[in-house]
Amino acid sequence: MKFTLKDYQADAVRDALENLNTARTFWHSHGHKTAFSLTAVTGAGKTVMAASAFEALFHGDDEFDFDADPGAVVIWFSDDPSLNEQTRFRLKESSDRINRSDMVVVENTFNRPKFEAGKIYFLNTQKLSKNSLLVRGHDQDEMEEKAGGLFPETRPDLRAYTIWDTIQNTIEDPELTLYLVLDEAHRGVGNGNKEKGTIVQRLINGFGAVPGIPVVWGISATVERFNKAIETAIKRTKLPDVVVDSAKVQESGLIKDTILLDIPDEMGDFDTLLVRRATDKLRDSTALWSEYAKQQLDSGTVVPLMVLQVPNTPDPNEIGRALDAIFSRYPELPSSSVAHVLGEHTTQQFGNRDIPYIEPQRVQDSNWVRVLIAKDAISTGWDCPRAEVMVSFRAASDRTHITQLLGRMVRSPLARRIPGNERLNAVDCLLPRFNRKTVESVVEALMSGDETSSATPGRILVNPVEMHPNPAASDAVWATFEALPSQTRPQRAAKPAKRLTALAQELADDGILEGAGRKAHSLMHQALDEFQAQHQDKIKAKRDSVMTVDGKTVVADLKVKTKTFNEFWEDADMAVIDDAYRRAARVFTPDISRTYVEHIARQVASLDDDPEEFLEAIVEARVTVAGLGLVTEVQDYFDRIADGIAKDWLTQYWSTIKSLSDDRKESYRQVIEMSTEPQDVELIKPEAKFEPTKVRQGEKESDLPTWQQHLLCDENGNYAAELNTWEEKVLECESKRDGFTFWYRNPQQPGQSSLGIAYQEAGQYKILRPDFIFFAEQDGQVVADIVDPHGLHLADALPKLQGLAVYAENHASAYRRIESVAEVKGKLRVLDLSKAEVREAIRVAKDAISLFGDAIARDY
Repeated sequence: MKFTLKDYQADAVRDALENLNTARTFWHSHGHKTAFSLTAVTGAGKTVMAASAFEALFHGDDEFDFDADPGAVVIWFSDDPSLNEQTRFRLKESSDRINRSDMVVVENTFNRPKFEAGKIYFLNTQKLSKNSLLVRGHDQDEMEEKAGGLFPETRPDLRAYTIWDTIQNTIEDPELTLYLVLDEAHRGVGNGNKEKGTIVQRLINGFGAVPGIPVVWGISATVERFNKAIETAIKRTKLPDVVVDSAKVQESGLIKDTILLDIPDEMGDFDTLLVRRATDKLRDSTALWSEYAKQQLDSGTVVPLMVLQVPNTPDPNEIGRALDAIFSRYPELPSSSVAHVLGEHTTQQFGNRDIPYIEPQRVQDSNWVRVLIAKDAISTGWDCPRAEVMVSFRAASDRTHITQLLGRMVRSPLARRIPGNERLNAVDCLLPRFNRKTVESVVEALMSGDETSSATPGRILVNPVEMHPNPAASDAVWATFEALPSQTRPQRAAKPAKRLTALAQELADDGILEGAGRKAHSLMHQALDEFQAQHQDKIKAKRDSVMTVDGKTVVADLKVKTKTFNEFWEDADMAVIDDAYRRAARVFTPDISRTYVEHIARQVASLDDDPEEFLEAIVEARVTVAGLGLVTEVQDYFDRIADGIAKDWLTQYWSTIKSLSDDRKESYRQVIEMSTEPQDVELIKPEAKFEPTKVRQGEKESDLPTWQQHLLCDENGNYAAELNTWEEKVLECESKRDGFTFWYRNPQQPGQSSLGIAYQEAGQYKILRPDFIFFAEQDGQVVADIVDPHGLHLADALPKLQGLAVYAENHASAYRRIESVAEVKGKLRVLDLSKAEVREAIRVAKDAISLFGDAIARDY
């Protein structure tokens, strides 16, 4: 892969490959057909995950412990040729092992008896429709019936095989495995076009002499329709679905943190007013991205785009007036910066302007397009991360079209979160034909999703106010804030050696440690040499076991009806040795295994002196590494050494890493997160954050209360927040303490300005985000306190407390107090986690409520 998979992406690929392996076994061993789905929110990188799975399917993958299927054939199926083309481009962009020639677009001229192993064939609904040249003549009875039995239609161009023949022959070849991937799997299997549904059902269930495709993999943001179709499919086993946690996608920074909905305060015709406001947002966003690029010394910059969403039957003059308002407000915008993606694929006239058509998949890379006119044709399969502002002229009844298009605009332009600046991590949607009451339907649709679009993670805010750092807060306060240790969510299958080599690559790329990769390998070779010296006898026994294959021959005496077993031993051939070596390479990583083999070989031979002797030494070294990998203790030893080196280097070079650009720091942040244990990362000062100022309850709308001395505030020093009774009591109590200076309501959404603490629940790591951080002056120093009002009625109450206790034990020096507050029998009670006896009681507790009794808790 050209890209390093995010943690959740690697987990999804691993689970998908497990299903594909099971499916292959079921088909070739038992003739059972199978299906499963992969569901992930828009922007999670479903095509990247598919590319990684295809690489493993065709070529094998040691990282995922997956053996290639030499007969694998993939049909990638959607109902949109342009969507297929975009997918083909992304697969090529993502994979370095899937070549252009391995991806075949099935055109009407396609005429082969069988599909070829190792290739991905792109098909769409139109190519399988009843009038397509690819299928005509397949059902000869149907053709004769149409012709009244007089002049049956022949296959076009004397075609030897229809596409259905090709599918059938491929399925029936015992050397091949046909996999069907349904892209946007919710389409074509539910309500809508009957012919589309029939085509997909034929692929799944088969028809006539054509059997159903053995393995079906549905990919979508919403797979309910697909799953229902599979439940009713003919003789098909359902494998476990692969579901990507949307919280992990949000944590990754691949999608925007916030959707800002902007509406007029009153009912009326506010189209032009909000178009001007949207233009201001486009201009401001352009300036912010340009300034950010300068700060980061980046030669490239994000060029923001505005989408004008129009009704299905738009008024050309109305669109023309909107364009006039845009250019009047933003005169620096070139007159040629507008395009459309409407169904009419020709230049259209709006007002007195001629606007050219552009294909949706070309918009992202066509920076000359700054304003895009669209209906709903780009609601599925189209992504344009630089689309940051949308004005929708749709009516309130068209909320589905609005939410689907917004769902395509949530990708982060740089595929990462911009630290501390929510303005650059947000997308704006202006709705001139909505009021505050009707906009709630959009909020609800975005938060809940439906059978055609997934729920949108992150915050959705209506007419919010932008907060900035409180000018009264000193540098010392912010320095204390930034020094607080936040934690990352551990990765399920992280390998310390892979983390070390990834860190070495980054250090070398930035010129921080010259030859870092070579040094990392050398240190690991040295560690393995030492291990060999300490465990010579064990390694020799394992090495001998690699070189000898033992077995038993069964001798049956039919006369006396007895069986005996004669043991035999044979020298292993190269295939056996290679297989043992590959298993060891999964312990040490393929790269370190290869260089360690060369390291061992160089100790006994030289390529310059005698190439043949050196090759023999390489074979012997591979046997040694294979035997070494079989020693039980080597995995923990190897991982411990690799982890120690990585930690030492991160500590040694951290001050230099901190001075790098955000993009480069993000690379190191990802390296830090490559661990099976929670890792500490520093907080980042928030420079801009949006907060709502009003709350709606039923038909009534009211202003949120405002508070003083928050680390973020508006231009009047106020911070709007809705606090519950407990939180108000805690804030009141803490603000009266001696030395109190500021408070910070810790965001509950992921981000580098939100303090996160790892905890375990049911064997899975999750992230707790304490409600409050308070700052005070004590003995001339700024100190920080965590005070977390904590509900006891939820199932995760005790796991969260246990995570907070572990954090308190490891980071006591960073805080003056770490306290958990809960209401018990009408009173607020507090646990002081700075005390060892409290932490021990939490560790062994069976429930959270009992902890707040008189033994270790006190009144707050």
